[in-house]
Amino acid sequence: QALNTSYFAFFFSFFNISVFMSQKIKECKEALKNNDVAGAAAKILKCLEKQENIPLSIAVTGETGSGKSTFVNAFRGIDDDEDERAAPTGCVETTMKVTPYPHPKYPNVTLWDLPGIGTTNFPADKYLKHVGFEKFDFFIIISAGRFRENDVKLAREIQKMKKKFYFVRSKIDADLENEKKRKKNFDAEKTLKCIKEDCIQGLQKQGIEAPQVFLVSNFELHLYDFSLLHETLERELPDHKKNALLFAMPNISREIINKKKEAFQAQIKYHAGLSALVAGVPVPGLSTTVDLSMMVTVISKYVDGFGLDKSSLQRLAGSTGVTYEDLVAVIKSPLALNKLTVDLLLKVITQIGSAVAMALSFTATYKILSFFLNELADDAQRVFEKALGLDTAV
Repeated sequence: QALNTSYFAFFFSFFNISVFMSQKIKECKEALKNNDVAGAAAKILKCLEKQENIPLSIAVTGETGSGKSTFVNAFRGIDDDEDERAAPTGCVETTMKVTPYPHPKYPNVTLWDLPGIGTTNFPADKYLKHVGFEKFDFFIIISAGRFRENDVKLAREIQKMKKKFYFVRSKIDADLENEKKRKKNFDAEKTLKCIKEDCIQGLQKQGIEAPQVFLVSNFELHLYDFSLLHETLERELPDHKKNALLFAMPNISREIINKKKEAFQAQIKYHAGLSALVAGVPVPGLSTTVDLSMMVTVISKYVDGFGLDKSSLQRLAGSTGVTYEDLVAVIKSPLALNKLTVDLLLKVITQIGSAVAMALSFTATYKILSFFLNELADDAQRVFEKALGLDTAV
C-alpha cells in the first residue's frame, strides 16, 4: 500500500496540477486506498494522455496573396496540391471564413486560416470578435511585402486583447531571386538584413513598438527565420503548451530534432513508472502485455515525431529532390517505416539480446524506450542531413 502511494506521488509531481480536474486526482487516491492498483494505473495513463493532448490554437491571417494558406500547409507538413487535408491556395482570396486545419499527426494542434481583414466588412476590433479571438493562443500576421495599414490595425487590436502576435514576411525566396537578377553585386545576407530592417522600421512608423518580424520561405522552412520563429514561440508560450508546439514542428533543423529527443526522454520515466505500477497488479502476464502495448504506442510517437514514417519520408523526398530510396537507405532502426506491432517490437527486443520481454520492470522499460529513442533520433538526423546534402555521419 505504501509503495503504491509513493508511485502515485511520483507521477503527480510531474504535472502542473491546475491542468487536471481535482476530481481525477481524488479518483486516483481513492483507487489506491482501495488497493485498486489497476484502476489507479488506468487513471494515471489517462492523465498522461491528457498531458500529451493539451490544445494549441494558432491563428494565421494576412491579406490576399500573402501566402497564409501555404504557410498553414507547410507548418503541418502537407502538400498544397496533392492532399485533400490542405488549406486551399491561390492568387485570389480563398479563405472567406475561419477554417480550422488540425495537424495530421497532432490533432491537438490546430492552425486556423483566417480571412484577410481587408476582405471583410469588419473594422479591426470587430474582426477579432468575428473570428473568435479568445480561442487562439497567438496570431501570425503574414505579408508577402511590406506590412500594410490593415496589418497594423489588427496588431494593435490583438495587443489590446492581451494576445501575442508575430509578423511573418513570406515568399522571401522569391524576393532574393528577384534581387539577384536585379543586382550585379548581389549579397544574400545584406539583402535579408535590409528587408527585415525595412519591415521593422515600417511597422515602427505606424506605431508598433519593437515588432517581431520573421523572414520565411514556405517551401524551404529550414532556411531563413523559421527556426527563430519557433524559438520565439517556444520561449513565449506557457510551459504546459511548449511540447505541443515542439512535436508539431517539422524537422527543419538539428536543434529541433534534439529538442524533440530531449522532450521524449523526459517522459520516459513516467511510462517506466507506470510499468512498475502495473507490475503490482496480481494478474499473471498482465504486466508484460500492458508494457509491450504501451511501448508500441510510445515508440510509434517517436517515429511520427521524427518524421520516419513512410508518408513523411515521401513528402520530404518530393520537396528536396532526394529520392525516397536514398532517404530510407540511411535509416538503421527496424522500427521506422513499418507499422509497429507488439509482435514486431518483441522480435526486435529479442534480436538485441534482451530478456526483458519475459519480465518487464521500471528499469527494463526505461532502458528499452531510451534505446529506441536514441536509435530513431539518430536516424532522424541522418535523414535530415541526407535531404540537405550534408555529411550523414552520426
